[in-house]
Amino acid sequence: MGNRSSSTWDATQTQEDFMRNDRVIVVSAADDVLGSETKENAHKFIEGSSTTPRGTLHRAFSVFLFDDSGRLLLQQRAANKITFPSVWTNTCCSHQLTGQKPDEMDDASAIASGACDGAKRAATRKLKHELGIDAKDVPTESIKFLTRLHYCAADEFAENANQPVGGTWGEHEMDYILFAKIARAGESLPMAVNAEEIDDTKWVTASELKAMMDQSSGLRWSPWFRIIAEKFLYAWWTDLDSLDKHVDVETIHKVM
Repeated sequence: MGNRSSSTWDATQTQEDFMRNDRVIVVSAADDVLGSETKENAHKFIEGSSTTPRGTLHRAFSVFLFDDSGRLLLQQRAANKITFPSVWTNTCCSHQLTGQKPDEMDDASAIASGACDGAKRAATRKLKHELGIDAKDVPTESIKFLTRLHYCAADEFAENANQPVGGTWGEHEMDYILFAKIARAGESLPMAVNAEEIDDTKWVTASELKAMMDQSSGLRWSPWFRIIAEKFLYAWWTDLDSLDKHVDVETIHKVM
């Protein structure tokens, strides 16, 4: 594990290149920065390994984007994704990276204030990359940080042929929860979905999401989204216009 990273990020890379070249921010259970690691190494769940039995804990973010009527934008991850292919999840989920310009690293003061501009910049970068959503339509200042989750989950389906030797892929993340709401109907938001990243998208109400997540639907869901939906999402959703009451800069919710 080291601190080497690139100051540029190429959105045209292959899935394999992203795994090899992106360097995630490695942290302690208290979210103190320890260094960086390649996305590939951080996501390996190797059985019997003393160093990566459950991956390497690293920072991530989960964006929940709502339209003017309070519908949430979901995405279905592309079938060719190396980790968690074909699962449904929230609007955008990815990682803050080291060495980025503008910087995606949040220090203790940024977290304590709730600003978390690094996580928000990473979110803006990936909203553009995955969904073609321009920063002018969802600017960083419109994104609100709510809280952090520490969770760990192996890829329960493990269907991708490119599995690490001796194990599988998984997530061990310090997940920054980010909410944003646009002042327009979801269908009017300019989007250009990246087929390398996403197979489908859908704007849903809370009741529609509950129906989609019913076991009888047969749909697959990302483990982080299931955790958030079961423990937090609907209370937050009810208060979209008064989210300050849910901002918690101190607690790291450990939901292993």
